[in-house]
Amino acid sequence: MSVSTEARMRLAILGGRPHFPRPLHVGAPNIGDRERLLQRIGTILDTRRLSNFGPNVRLFEDMVAARAQVKHCVAMCNGTVALEIGARALGLAGEVIVPAFTFVATAHALAWQGIRPVFCDIDPVTHLIDPQKAEALITPRTTGILAVHLWGRPAPVDALQEIADRHGIRLMFDAAHAFGCSHGQRMVGGFGDLEVFSFHATKFLNSAEGGAIVTNDDELARRARLMSNFGFTGLDRVEALGVNGKMNELSAAVGLNSFESMEEWLAVNRRNMDAWREALAPLRGISLQATDGRNRHNHQYVVCEVEAEQAGLDRDQLVEALRAENLLARRYFHPGCHRMEPYRSHPPAGGWDLPCTERVGRRVMVLPTGTAVSTRDIALAGELMGRILDEAPAVAAAANASPSRAEAKP
Repeated sequence: MSVSTEARMRLAILGGRPHFPRPLHVGAPNIGDRERLLQRIGTILDTRRLSNFGPNVRLFEDMVAARAQVKHCVAMCNGTVALEIGARALGLAGEVIVPAFTFVATAHALAWQGIRPVFCDIDPVTHLIDPQKAEALITPRTTGILAVHLWGRPAPVDALQEIADRHGIRLMFDAAHAFGCSHGQRMVGGFGDLEVFSFHATKFLNSAEGGAIVTNDDELARRARLMSNFGFTGLDRVEALGVNGKMNELSAAVGLNSFESMEEWLAVNRRNMDAWREALAPLRGISLQATDGRNRHNHQYVVCEVEAEQAGLDRDQLVEALRAENLLARRYFHPGCHRMEPYRSHPPAGGWDLPCTERVGRRVMVLPTGTAVSTRDIALAGELMGRILDEAPAVAAAANASPSRAEAKP
């Protein structure tokens, strides 16, 4: 074997060259029809209507509401601001129960409003908030539950609603992962008092940056729209406290473009999910999270768990080896919100008791998908992962010695 051939065969973490010439990202943006997008942007520039609830935003809101099967959609500049305005529109204060296994913006949106996030443990299989554990955290200071539809899988909405009704508290959902998903025959968007979508560039449906509050409550929708525009009810009339949370026309144009390609992207995600299932099936210690066939799913995230004893190396070591190959797998949502600041420095008495969150947080790995990833890429990734497992002791040692591994530790 020649030196060059041997170098190509060698794993990158062991001194070879990366097998992928370009990085494969988790959440690389889907773009859609460029010409149609440029046409929309050209019309916006011609009319000089760039913001303040223009026609593209209004149309985007109508399309989101129709897809989510709700009465109201209030488009926002991003999902985090939508969470903040949603919490304020609901009058949340004191303490709100939230899973620790989520993107930190879910907790930050509460803390930014002066609300204390009370972190709840999750179901070890679904990774969703555990309703029984959530109810056990309710105190006289609790005003609501902020649950998360993680990976596009709907949270236990019925159990949570029953708990919220019985205790007289509000219920909202972070639906950032779940646009186009359902709980049985009901689309995500109409559960609880309100739900919040993200249309960030990495999401299934994206507007480059954006988010929305969706609800069937007329008064909540009115308050949310008022708060998103400084409290204005007319040209010079301010009736409430508000901020600038509006979506602009350019973002809405990207969102409308996304709608036109959404079914195509969904087909790509399904194809890639099938390819990943085939690629991972022979590998020891790596299990792909199953999707519930009773629900609609956008297949935005390819989520697997790494069992270190079976694989011969842990999740972090495997991620390090894959990233050396330019396959940029991610640790979601490591290390958990409760281990991030400012929450890490202000635990309750006795600390946070979240054993399932801790365990899942050490095991979960998310793999690239979307229109930037081909089935050929996935097949090669499966081969590389098999070789990594075959050389697990050497890979683990190299990963432990990597400077980036040391920097990545919480």
